[in-house]
Amino acid sequence: MAQDIKEKYINPYTDFGFKKLFGTEMNKDLLISFLNALFMGHQNIKEVKYLPTEHFGVYGDSRRAIFDVYCEDENGGKFIVEMQNVYQQFFKDRSVFYSTFPIQEQAKVGAEWDFNLKEVYTVGVLNFEFHDGEYSKDCYHHEVKLMDTQSKKVFFDKLTYIYLEMPKFNKTEDQLETMFDKWLFVLRNLSRLFERPKALQEKVFTKLFEQAEIARFSPEERRGYEDSVKAYRDINNAINTAKKDARQEEKVNTALKMKADGMSTELIAKYTSLSIDEIEKL
Repeated sequence: MAQDIKEKYINPYTDFGFKKLFGTEMNKDLLISFLNALFMGHQNIKEVKYLPTEHFGVYGDSRRAIFDVYCEDENGGKFIVEMQNVYQQFFKDRSVFYSTFPIQEQAKVGAEWDFNLKEVYTVGVLNFEFHDGEYSKDCYHHEVKLMDTQSKKVFFDKLTYIYLEMPKFNKTEDQLETMFDKWLFVLRNLSRLFERPKALQEKVFTKLFEQAEIARFSPEERRGYEDSVKAYRDINNAINTAKKDARQEEKVNTALKMKADGMSTELIAKYTSLSIDEIEKL
């Protein structure tokens, strides 16, 4: 049965939406604009070539990696661009592991090679915040490189990890100043918009809103997007259920401690939000 999709524009957090905007030859100008916005003038990518997204290790039984978007710029620099909806315990390990594939692929087999590497970039658009308050609430853009811990200078500048904690980005339309701001605003809010904001007048956003409009999709694209939305909603529901269960468990543990200290049922209910009946059953 078709999903009841009421949005005008696709959700970039879905697998279909992200790859539609950034992973297709027709829309590579959107990807180029997004990457240049991330570098804030430090680089000017003029062209990208899409590369295969599925990769295997050196040995036949090695673990493989599948990227959302994988491309190469005109200078040979490699870019892994991913939308990550769910926090994983070893997320950083996974990110580093993925970055080794573009490095290994540069080895020249059967020829003399001086180990000169092209740049490798991993870009993670994160639909979650790093755990344990690792960064402040207003710090959502992270650029990570290998660094000398004493001098604080970059030790190796050809390996870069860029992470965007999207839930922390809360700028409104009238606060958008740079292309970086505008791209993050689009990613965070696209599926909630019903018209193109006046702040997004650049030509690239004209293209983006045309490509993102669900009414323009072919029947096949529509079905693909509906399946992707369902998968996205299932993930969100699972996450919300897990969070609710964790909060409930925390309340129960607190109630047990208060009960052991001889506190009244009424007072426990007041501070834990558990019902009297729930507390009495503990």
